[in-house]
Amino acid sequence: MRQKINCIILDDEPFAVRLLNDYAQKTDLLNIIYAGSDVYEVMRLLGSENIDLIFIDIQMPELTGIEMMKMFNKNHNFIVTTAYAEYALEAFDFHVVDFLLKPITFNRFYQGVQKFIQWQQAFIPESQMDHLFVRSDRKYYKIALDEIIYIEGLKDYIRIHTINDKIMVLENMKDILEKLPENRFMRIHRSYIIATDKIKVIEGNRIQMRNMDFVTVGETYRKPFSEWIESSGR
Repeated sequence: MRQKINCIILDDEPFAVRLLNDYAQKTDLLNIIYAGSDVYEVMRLLGSENIDLIFIDIQMPELTGIEMMKMFNKNHNFIVTTAYAEYALEAFDFHVVDFLLKPITFNRFYQGVQKFIQWQQAFIPESQMDHLFVRSDRKYYKIALDEIIYIEGLKDYIRIHTINDKIMVLENMKDILEKLPENRFMRIHRSYIIATDKIKVIEGNRIQMRNMDFVTVGETYRKPFSEWIESSGR
């Protein structure tokens, strides 16, 4: 399941607005709520809309980016876009995810979006975590944890089997396991991580998952898996 990141682009230079808007449209996960130079329209949107990320210039005639961040930084995340490097230190006093110095290339813009996604995911408490961001084919997918059935290791890649899809990701099993809440997912083989609530039948060392696929419990993992079954039945 993919969900868009609602974003705003605010800059007083029409060329910068067009460039960043073009970059955002090429970045699959961004949903552009507003792109322009109207500070008061952005203030209205920040007060009424669910905005995840704001690309904001520093030097603007009516209200500076610093002043805007002072007003809204408690509940919003910013990526600064400016030609003035000297503002970097002051900008990072707020919820600044990245500082993009003009002229901004698409690669640098894309890196900023990646940083936001990683930063956002890192601050979700495990008890509240309900999704996972993964990168596949230069796109980020937001996958609901409830939809993951199991994860399959394939050399340098993993394949995430969900209720409706299979997503190939350049990731290793160790790193993906560290991102998952341990009370909901378990590694049962060097090539398999399962969602424990998606188990249908356990027969010896074979597990049939809810999607009817079979996975095998590896020898190294048999003891902890048996202990988990025992503790779950109490």
